[in-house]
Amino acid sequence: RDRVMLKRTFDLAAAAMGVLVLSPLLLVLSVVVGLTSRGGVVFRQTRIGLNGQPFKIIKFRTMRPLTGAEAGRFDAGDSSRVTPIGRLLRRTKLDELPQLFNVLGGSMSVVGPRPEVERWTREYSERWSRVHTVRPGLTDLASIEFRDEEQLLREAADPEACYRDVILPRKLAFYEAYVDDHPFFGDILIVLRTLAMLAGVGGSGSDERHSPS
Repeated sequence: RDRVMLKRTFDLAAAAMGVLVLSPLLLVLSVVVGLTSRGGVVFRQTRIGLNGQPFKIIKFRTMRPLTGAEAGRFDAGDSSRVTPIGRLLRRTKLDELPQLFNVLGGSMSVVGPRPEVERWTREYSERWSRVHTVRPGLTDLASIEFRDEEQLLREAADPEACYRDVILPRKLAFYEAYVDDHPFFGDILIVLRTLAMLAGVGGSGSDERHSPS
């Protein structure tokens, strides 16, 4: 219980500080995305979170709208609809910044397994039931390990099969390990590793292989 309270306190403090410090950047990005993208500044999509409950994850829009995206349409490796500013946002992960508000609202944590759309939680459902005993997060070790996921899927002969049979099981192994043992200071280390990755712009984009926005 004490660890849960400590983690939630950290989440609130970190997210509030992030919003405060990054508010000028959030404002600028909102204006730029609004001027260069149709469909609204933010993209909302239903994901599955704590205790298997659905919630709306939010991101800056990086792709031109497509029917079915909000429900989790799989469109792996298709970059034809990515806007010019969207490419930059996806490469730098700045499209994920609005999820600080998810953290403030309690649907997400700073560190935890990345939330999936319902479709993919029906795959390996018993494993997901364990993962859903903790809040999903902005980042985790799987996010660092699969920072080039978009490129891997783009290069795969069958992106959907690659995600289902190769990438998702490996992600679930990271998630399960986190559920089994996630000390608070381990979260701090993951945050630091994530910041180091972002400082090097080490990745090809966001986790939108199934959710074009």
